[in-house]
Amino acid sequence: MRKKMGLAVLLAALASLVLPGAASAESVAEIVAAKSSELDMVWVAVATALVFLMQAGFMFLEIGFSRQKNVGTGVAKVLVNLALVTIAWWVVGYGINGPGNDFFGSSGFFFHFDQTIGSGAEAFNVAGPDAMLMLYGLAFCAVSLAIVWGTTLERIKFGAYVIYAIVFGAVIYPLVAHAVWGGGLLSDVGGKPVMDFAGSSVVHLTGAVGALAALLLLGARKGKYDAAGKPRVIPGHSMPLVGLGVILLWIGWFGFNGGSTFETAGSFFGEVMLNTQLAAAAGVIGASIAVYLKSRSLDVGMAGNGAIAGLVGVTAPSGFVETWAAPIIGLIAGLLVVYAVLSIERLLDDPVGALSAHGLAGIWGTLSVGIFGSERLISEGAAPGLWYAVFGDVTFSASLGQLAVQGLAVLFTFVVVFTISYVTFAIIKRTIGLRVSDAEEEAGLDISSHGMYGYPEQFIPQPEYSTGLPHTMGAGAGVPATPVQTTATESR
Repeated sequence: MRKKMGLAVLLAALASLVLPGAASAESVAEIVAAKSSELDMVWVAVATALVFLMQAGFMFLEIGFSRQKNVGTGVAKVLVNLALVTIAWWVVGYGINGPGNDFFGSSGFFFHFDQTIGSGAEAFNVAGPDAMLMLYGLAFCAVSLAIVWGTTLERIKFGAYVIYAIVFGAVIYPLVAHAVWGGGLLSDVGGKPVMDFAGSSVVHLTGAVGALAALLLLGARKGKYDAAGKPRVIPGHSMPLVGLGVILLWIGWFGFNGGSTFETAGSFFGEVMLNTQLAAAAGVIGASIAVYLKSRSLDVGMAGNGAIAGLVGVTAPSGFVETWAAPIIGLIAGLLVVYAVLSIERLLDDPVGALSAHGLAGIWGTLSVGIFGSERLISEGAAPGLWYAVFGDVTFSASLGQLAVQGLAVLFTFVVVFTISYVTFAIIKRTIGLRVSDAEEEAGLDISSHGMYGYPEQFIPQPEYSTGLPHTMGAGAGVPATPVQTTATESR
């Protein structure tokens, strides 16, 4: 932890002016420590609000990549999932995420004031700062869950959201978070900890692997592949909404990465936030270059995915690498995401590119710490990255060992999340069903699942037409008419 010398000196000077002359040096130190802690929690509170703002980013991104008949369900999904994961995290998830054994936490369930969490010398009673940190962890869990649903747009039953959100918030995400951040298996692998500063694997790869499990059981949207199995573009209805979603996610990421410092000492969060910005910018540039080389056009959706890939890629290393490494990490993530989206599309229908932007970029970000991890910034017990073995005095064996530990985090995350997620979705499919009917998919989830249209003026049922207005063929009472006006914006 960095020493808070500047703040301590200032507070001590103020205390010397206002405290009675009999005040001891010990009491002054206590005041300084208390105010420093309060300032830290104010920063975490701001960061938490920024991370929760990312829910709006996911909503607009997914709505923009959807067709008009499926936009309202995106709003309902975000609201219901955020509500469910909040309760699941409070009741069970935070406890499994926290202190315990190598596999799961064993206290902190039904989190409340003055509750004893942990055991032995590390036990503590819940107070205000602990509540703030618990809420910050919830915000991360909610982001990871939001990633899952981008692959399932326009065809999944709403009930699947409900069941999986509870399992995810109570079990899946907490198990992975405990393994890396809660003192579990990956916090000490042969004497080396996994370094994942803000969650390239814990948050983003977890969400992407859950998405893969759902997609394998769900299948593609109707019309995505032709008779020969070649993918066809299904354009999203609004690139402005996609852009708004990307920008909101980008802004929220400053709380995501910067807040993971958990303190204001030395303003280190500034370095982390600068790394975040540089990687995101380089991700846009990398994706734009890659897609232009392939198509001779600057695709809007790919530019957005480049930004997200750069942000995901730098999430693990943001607090462990020097500034010069951040744009390299982001650029590579931006290049990778384009080729990954186009390759995956040949086999799997992932409308927003989540498997690439969060999955592949999450893997890259986790591994990049083993390549660029700085001697100045790495965790205690960890080894600097391979870069410092090539151009410094670090041994190759130490750096390769750290890279292997980072790879183990990727493998662990994939196996645990995929296994539990696939079983959960398989049970959903065998019981209530995972996918809507062909008729419901054709009509759109807005009307079939929610009894309303996200854009009602675009889907006017026949009875609402008055004399003299154009008649829509095939539209009957309660059946959506062919849109009066549509937009055909190329999404990728």
